[in-house]
Amino acid sequence: MAIHKEPLSLRGLPSVRQLRAFVAVYHTGQVSAAAERLALTQPAVTMLLRELEARLGIRLFDRSTRALRRTDAAIEALGYAERALAELERLGASMAALADAQRGQVRIATTSTIAQTVLPRLLRRFLERHPGVRVEVQDVAPTNFVDTVLAGSVDFGIGTLEAAVVGLHEQVFLRDTLVAAAPASTAFPARPISWKQLAALPLVTVRSGYGIRRRIDAAAASAGVHLQIAHEVSLLSTALAMAASGLGVAVVPGSLLQGGGHPALMARRLVRPVVPRDTAVVHRQTRAHSPAAQAFVDMLLEAGSE
Repeated sequence: MAIHKEPLSLRGLPSVRQLRAFVAVYHTGQVSAAAERLALTQPAVTMLLRELEARLGIRLFDRSTRALRRTDAAIEALGYAERALAELERLGASMAALADAQRGQVRIATTSTIAQTVLPRLLRRFLERHPGVRVEVQDVAPTNFVDTVLAGSVDFGIGTLEAAVVGLHEQVFLRDTLVAAAPASTAFPARPISWKQLAALPLVTVRSGYGIRRRIDAAAASAGVHLQIAHEVSLLSTALAMAASGLGVAVVPGSLLQGGGHPALMARRLVRPVVPRDTAVVHRQTRAHSPAAQAFVDMLLEAGSE
């Protein structure tokens, strides 16, 4: 028997509580049993059923003093109700997984050198903690790093800002200094060495205008020395490879030699002056991190404090 039907709208759609009450009554066949299963009172379950029938515009149960009889409409409605509840449960589980960084995606921009040296061990640590998260690394030339982060195609960058950039915020997680790296057979003075001592050796360094070259030139000027530049390259990783082949001494951040990637090289800290080279998480000031991206950032800051 048809009953009065409310106008269909978003406000007229069945509620989760109504669907749960309907499914419980359908399977138990009794309001009392359904109320016990749902931890509700019998009047509350009865009210939810009546509200649901009013919203759907059709009777779901024929009531008698002793029992409830399922109508044909109830038999048809059960599948829809159970699928809707299952989808809502999956929605909740899916959002909880995203919120807990159990799954998701993190997009990172970094220079090729960091991608080859510093990042792999950090990425391994993160994936051990969050195996369901997909991490995409976009390695770029140092000259394109800032533009890539500003473009917003990544969650954040890992690198160094040579100067403050409007619209970008950085969180330093790795404090570093420049070192001189060369094969163990090189006649290095006792560590550390000064820029004046370094000036007597042939160097492999990045080209003018690239990354740390400005700091290298400024340090040499401060020390009052003229450096012997034997080879100029675009990437610090190339400078390390050339140094390992005996083509000169590479001037690089000390962190690039961590992790055992260049076992044939030894490093000497450069002093008088000491040149800092910090590595930071760089992101747009207006961009909020997803839970997965925030988990990666938190892990970087944690690793930097160890």
